[in-house]
Amino acid sequence: MGEGADKELDRLRWHCRRGLLELDYIFEDYLDQRYAAAPEAERAQFRALLDNQDPDLQAWILHGATPPQPLAAIVTLLRGD
Repeated sequence: MGEGADKELDRLRWHCRRGLLELDYIFEDYLDQRYAAAPEAERAQFRALLDNQDPDLQAWILHGATPPQPLAAIVTLLRGD
C-alpha cells in the first residue's frame, strides 16, 4: 500500500474507535481483514457507516435493527448474516 492508503487506514482506524468496545472490535476486524481488498462501493459504505452515532450503530449491528437502505449491505456484512 502507498503512503496515501496508509494515512487513510490510520484515519479510519481512529474513526473506528467508538464508545462501545464491541463496536471497536467489529470495525477494527473489518478494517484489518477486509477493507483493503473490498470494492470501492463497499469501502464507501463503511466510511459512511462510521459517520453515524454510536446508539444507531449499536442498534443496527448488535441488536438487529433495520438500518437505512444505503447502509444495509455493510451492516449485514458486519453482522455476519
